[in-house]
Amino acid sequence: MRSGAIHRRLALGLAMLTAAGLLVVAAPGDARAAAHCPGRKMRTLPFSTGSVVVYKRGGYLCAVTLAKKPGTKRKMSVSIRARGGRPVVDEGHYKRHAGPVTVHAGRRCVWVKGRVAGGSVSSGWILC
Repeated sequence: MRSGAIHRRLALGLAMLTAAGLLVVAAPGDARAAAHCPGRKMRTLPFSTGSVVVYKRGGYLCAVTLAKKPGTKRKMSVSIRARGGRPVVDEGHYKRHAGPVTVHAGRRCVWVKGRVAGGSVSSGWILC
């Protein structure tokens, strides 16, 4: 292999690593949520002290609440409810996130709620 081809391959590899690193730095909250929930991100619901991220895989929906400033333990919660069903809830004192919680929704609408300390969000019926 010629040295020019080697240099091009090294440059391409370095560019790919840099791009991957930038994606992780640009969206650390989404990267943390993706580590907990399988599937494709469907919605992010931001609020003053955090956000709730909702993922879908097949007929299942998964939600996780992420603290905007992780570190100290505080009261957090996340819940997801398929229309006609009961909510699946995770609530407690956490440093980084509450959840994940998963529900089988099929094609039904879901209602998602999240709370970190004094801030909260409630989606209403979404993803119908």
